[in-house]
Amino acid sequence: MAIEYAGPYDASAILSDVAREIEIYEIQLGRVQAGQVEETLFTEFRLRHGVYGQRDDRSQMIRVKIPFGGLTATQLEMLADVAEEFSDNIIHITTRQDVQYHYVDINNTPELMRRLASVDITTKEACGNVVRNVTACPLTGVCQDETFDVTPYSKALSAFLLGHPDAQDFGRKFKIAFSGCEEHACGLANMHDIGAVAAVKEVDGEVKRGFKLYVGGGLGAVPHQAKIFDDFVSAEELLPISQSICRVFTRLGERKNRNKARLKFVIAKHGIEEFRRLVLEDRETLRPLKAPTQLNGTSKSEEFEEWYASNVRLQKQPGYAFVTTTLPLGDITADQTRALADISRKYVKDTIRATVEQNIVLRWVTMTDLPALYRELKEIGLGDPGAESMVDITACPGTDSCKLGVSSSRGLAAHLRNHFIETGVQNEIKDFRIKISGCPNSCGQHHVANIGFFGSSRRMGAHSAPFYLVLLGGHMIENASSYGLATGKIHGKYIPTFIEELTGKYTAERNEEESFTDYVARLGKAEIKTILSKYDTIPSYEEAPEFYVDTGDTKDYQLKTGVGECAGEVVALVSMKLEEADRLIYESGLNLESGEYQDSAEMAFNAMIKAADGLLTTVGLQYIDDATTVNEFRTHFFEPGNFFPGYGAHIFKATEEDASTFDHELAHRRVEEATLVVEESHNVYGRMRIKQEEEEESRRKTRRSRPARKPRVVKETKSVEEIVDSLDLKGVACPFNYVQAKVRLETMQLGQLLEVTIDDGEPFENVPKSLTNDGHEILDTKKVGKHYRLTVRKGMSDQSPFYNGKCHIMDAEQIYEILNRVRTWDAKMRIDLARQILETVVPPQPPLPAQTMTLEEVQAIMKTDKRPPTDEECEKILEEERLKKYG
Repeated sequence: MAIEYAGPYDASAILSDVAREIEIYEIQLGRVQAGQVEETLFTEFRLRHGVYGQRDDRSQMIRVKIPFGGLTATQLEMLADVAEEFSDNIIHITTRQDVQYHYVDINNTPELMRRLASVDITTKEACGNVVRNVTACPLTGVCQDETFDVTPYSKALSAFLLGHPDAQDFGRKFKIAFSGCEEHACGLANMHDIGAVAAVKEVDGEVKRGFKLYVGGGLGAVPHQAKIFDDFVSAEELLPISQSICRVFTRLGERKNRNKARLKFVIAKHGIEEFRRLVLEDRETLRPLKAPTQLNGTSKSEEFEEWYASNVRLQKQPGYAFVTTTLPLGDITADQTRALADISRKYVKDTIRATVEQNIVLRWVTMTDLPALYRELKEIGLGDPGAESMVDITACPGTDSCKLGVSSSRGLAAHLRNHFIETGVQNEIKDFRIKISGCPNSCGQHHVANIGFFGSSRRMGAHSAPFYLVLLGGHMIENASSYGLATGKIHGKYIPTFIEELTGKYTAERNEEESFTDYVARLGKAEIKTILSKYDTIPSYEEAPEFYVDTGDTKDYQLKTGVGECAGEVVALVSMKLEEADRLIYESGLNLESGEYQDSAEMAFNAMIKAADGLLTTVGLQYIDDATTVNEFRTHFFEPGNFFPGYGAHIFKATEEDASTFDHELAHRRVEEATLVVEESHNVYGRMRIKQEEEEESRRKTRRSRPARKPRVVKETKSVEEIVDSLDLKGVACPFNYVQAKVRLETMQLGQLLEVTIDDGEPFENVPKSLTNDGHEILDTKKVGKHYRLTVRKGMSDQSPFYNGKCHIMDAEQIYEILNRVRTWDAKMRIDLARQILETVVPPQPPLPAQTMTLEEVQAIMKTDKRPPTDEECEKILEEERLKKYG
């Protein structure tokens, strides 16, 4: 498509190899749109070109690699042009020094890539299972505390691994970071697959440059601290050692389970000593190094004083400073970007850096230029103070655009920033960081904040409310060497008050030079929990509906619906078990805090079991023992895909581990894993409730308005000939009796009769009402001793897997799914069910053997019979049934 551009575009500046790659991408895009290539095959291809699907499924997010965060003024202008032409006018700086554009039409992506390539910017390998953007400390080269400038080395490694054949076949993404010193947070080397920290060493009387190399770090749902690969890797060895690390990762990395496919899991499995041996062994097989390349890196009114104090730092070079331009939420408009390019040309030339804090740093500013620079930045809306302070909040996209988002992390971040600026709270505490993620995956880096939050939810009656898990104890110093631990849940509206209370206690009670992280550790988790408990409850939806709207949103977080009485009892029982799991998580954290690592790990495991037991209540299963719970959880939730596999696998792993040998790191990880399992259990149960309530609402709209029939005792029930199935629930307590009846009815055809025997008392009071609420009809009841026998007519059920709107059909896999759902029944009941299904779906079969059917037997029976009825046959069957009934 022909596109006119606002600025100059020199196509001749694009390298021929790059131009060819973009052309190939454009051809493949055309082929997939023409149906010549499957979408699934194209997905990894477009991801490797930085094209990422968005939450709305109609537009794309484009990620642009900015190695070490380095930008020139010309590149800034081009970024602005692209934002205007192809995106929503916003350039988003990410936590990996990348640039992201949102809401881009995929048809425009080839031209977008060409525009960027003309100024030496690429989207290649910004996404996908490859080496992502190589990040570096934005102050390297100007920081007074650095060992040396790591810019040329980060640039060299980025160029070396871009498109390298040894870095193309990973099971998951691979992240690298550089830091100029060991003490400051700028590089965050400890949380990367490879973290390179500048180091020097005297060799034969000569001081040589090199790096302290870390491997296997990472955040994500379960963070891992990096391990030291070598205290000193010479600069000459950096590239080949990194190449060998990639090669070993390619060879040993997980392929099938993406949740275990990062380098940190390889090292956890094999150990750092074995991993180091394999890498050094591989290093010997590589060809000799090329000669190293040296890359040159060049880089005060009252309002001004405030800005100077927070946003300006002196470089190690006398007379120069670097300036942090604060970007709220990491966003900058195209106009601002273009103006910033002009400003940078005037004051700093091409020494611009994007930061992992989602800001932009201008380096090599002469001290005498600072007042003028501040005035010009203020004129374009980029002169806000508060860099790296309480108001400089890091947040991932959350529900604004991410498909995995649970809550609006950006909405909360914006609200907190505005609130703290209005109240002046940020002036009372320095060097305090808040980071927010919309889900547990830590894209907002919540683990390394003084206070971190990640999105969650809580079911309150018929509504869901947005909550956040609070993490305390993390910090960014020493390259993010300490990760925070979940402490409890809090509603988004309470977060400003909670932060003010906790920081107020800190400023009033801290010891001299005591950091916030050290203060929180001294305060203890029990005291933190006491503070959080004041924010544990929220009003009902009727009292305060605003509590059921996410921060920055205008609509209900979830729609209002209702439940039946037996279902209500299931709700209460499940909720109690999940709340007990929450309590066990809290107790495990206390034990971890006090150094009781084995007790902490065991209590965290108990929390996982309790959460799984809560979910199994929804399918009518009662607790027997831990092993049975784990097996049933695997059957009913994990294997059918109803529970996020990356978190569910933690339960199975925990059953095989010996907690008696756990140290602090292993116990900490167990608590993290248990927190994720319990949180996902809340999410799964919430989704089940929503689906159930939506189906109930649908049934209420489609069936005739009539009062629920009350159960009545009669002398006779319907004749046995009309009843097609029976279910004996004598001795089965509420709500498990209701759940089993509900599951059995799901296997029956519309209008068929089920005879159910239940106990007198609570079962008789509740089960008939709940089945009626589900859309079924109680035709008769009969008192038999201390029991009641109900005759239930199967009603319309939207979730029945057997009904296609005309007649009941299914294939072998569907039959097996039903048999698997009732695997706890005895063999005869399962055989009876299988016989009923087969007689319903296809013509009668020979008698089935009196043993439990396997999947293969079901499939064999299906193969020996005719195929399921066609649409025309369905119509004929229905017509015959109408003639029989009405004549």
